Amino acid sequence: MATTAQVPAETSAAGAFVRQAYTIRDRITADGSSGFPAVAGRYHLYVSLACPWAHRALIVRRLLGLEEVISMSVVDPIRDERGWAFRDGPGCSRDPVNGFQFLSEAYLLTDPSYVGRYSVPCLWDRVTRRLVTNNFPDITIDFETQFRAYHRPGAPDLYPEALRPEIDAINALIYEDVNNGVYKAGFAINQAAYEEAVNALFARLDWLEERLARQRFLVGGQLTEADIRLFPTLVRFDSVYHGHFKCNLRRLVDYPNLWGYVRDLYSRSHFGDTTNFDHIKRHYYMTHEKLNPSRVVPAGPILNWAEPHQRALLS
Repeated sequence: MATTAQVPAETSAAGAFVRQAYTIRDRITADGSSGFPAVAGRYHLYVSLACPWAHRALIVRRLLGLEEVISMSVVDPIRDERGWAFRDGPGCSRDPVNGFQFLSEAYLLTDPSYVGRYSVPCLWDRVTRRLVTNNFPDITIDFETQFRAYHRPGAPDLYPEALRPEIDAINALIYEDVNNGVYKAGFAINQAAYEEAVNALFARLDWLEERLARQRFLVGGQLTEADIRLFPTLVRFDSVYHGHFKCNLRRLVDYPNLWGYVRDLYSRSHFGDTTNFDHIKRHYYMTHEKLNPSRVVPAGPILNWAEPHQRALLS
């Protein structure tokens, strides 16, 4: 089984944000060859509605109709020094599988020597009583490819074999400059590291704006894993990243194609219904004390998510 040694998040010698490694990395397989077979009722997903990495798993689980196959708990959006907690509250849920009070309990049962942040999303195995993975890219890919026997009728193929090389290439660019790029800007500890990150972020957003002027989705004229990885960052952009992470060269609403693209996705129930701006804003503004010592949560921005997007014309 995969090692669970963990490298904490840190900054580099140059002051740049370095994301911790996600090293609980076993895989679920349709044939069970990994030791973790794709069967209904065995796995439990731990998520935060605030977290963009977890948001991907929420969307895919809903799109593919896996709600009755993979159960789920939602942590409280306010994370303190003890990590993510299971509390009562709007949009939150308790842990019905293990009765955990904190997500850390799942990690320490998996590996008593675990160090680092206790991150979401992560997937718990009821049989071995341990986490299978906390590596967020693997979770959605396994939902899409290994649980096919449980997909709802008519579920989309989000990771079609013919498009995988292009999807993977786009995902790598988006991760480096956009998904992780907003964090590199927000947590940079000097001007040079911040400017390097924010310039790369907006160069990539400019590139995406041009690409989406010609096509409705990122790859192959259809909804894919690439769109699901980009959406959670874009949907949070004006509400938290623009101000809280100082990603303020432009707003998302200043990009006609990107703004239309994210509204197109948001209008679909699997995307809009899994987006919780209350959890998102409270988590970012009330958790990062160094960035927002007052913990005051801004009232805005006011965004019209129902504004017609006209993206169907590009189909």
